[in-house]
Amino acid sequence: MLAVDERRIAALIAAIDPGAFRSLLELAHRHEQAGEPRAAAATYRTALQSIPRMLSPAARPLLEHAKAQVDANDDALKAYLAERLAGLRKRHGNARLDRADKAVDILTRKRRVFRPQPSFMYVPELPAIEFYDRAAFPWLDALEAATADIRAELVQVLADGPAVLEPYVSVDGIPQERWRELNNSRRWGVFYLWKAGEAVAENLARCPKTAQALEGWPQCRLEGTGPTAVFSILDAKTRIPPHVGVNNARLIVHLPLIVPPGCGFRVGAETRQWRPGEAFVFDDTIEHEAWNDSDQPRAVLILDVWNPALSEPEREMITALTAGVGDFYGELPAYARGAA
Repeated sequence: MLAVDERRIAALIAAIDPGAFRSLLELAHRHEQAGEPRAAAATYRTALQSIPRMLSPAARPLLEHAKAQVDANDDALKAYLAERLAGLRKRHGNARLDRADKAVDILTRKRRVFRPQPSFMYVPELPAIEFYDRAAFPWLDALEAATADIRAELVQVLADGPAVLEPYVSVDGIPQERWRELNNSRRWGVFYLWKAGEAVAENLARCPKTAQALEGWPQCRLEGTGPTAVFSILDAKTRIPPHVGVNNARLIVHLPLIVPPGCGFRVGAETRQWRPGEAFVFDDTIEHEAWNDSDQPRAVLILDVWNPALSEPEREMITALTAGVGDFYGELPAYARGAA
């Protein structure tokens, strides 16, 4: 049990306006005084989920005390569960237990829960998975096998200088605050092979081996947004802020090509490193961000694909829905096309 300044905690609680929040704090404090740290932590945890908006800043030490009690209890609970589940883990040593392990981390507040929050279209009842099992995408093997050729063609393109790239974020007027630094900047530059559903013939002609490798790519047909295939170049000392994609009917593929040390990528609660030649698939409608803390540019080939949980009729419906929205407005609104 953590050391407690009983009088100070009691005084801070008494200073809070009467209500459910104060009642929970009083109950938690009584548990502490009675030497019941687990009951106190459970009650503090409930209280921390219902903090009043207008709570005085003077109550901050009380909140820090409550959080410390909950954190300590979560650590003890995780250790207890690890010991309790050790036998089962040993018995199922060859089984994948990723979901159960993540459930423990969420239960003990070591892992946040992130859900898809697309800026445009949300298709319900699709799984909320940050990084997908690549077994569902067997065509990635052939793409990865072409990594050296793809990288070589990209290097030739980049030899023409920064002007060969387009800014990925290009917003007329005032962009969202998160994009202000990258708007119309080649610090996050791209070279499109397919853009918003259309092949960029001139660029594909410059990268014939890449174009050949993309022949096995199962394209995601979404008028105005897909298919898209693009070389994404993140400059040195540059970060892409947390953001979400437009539509959870599609997933995003990264094939890392040039990855200096100091680069990283987070989707939801999971962070991964890019490894050249090792592709992965993720749901970009779950909050994600990227960073390059090195002194060299980082380069990735990015593709979009259908979410494998969708049936063929559902895919046709989503394609028609997207086209219908575009026809209604004359073109797809900015929030349906990507970063804005």
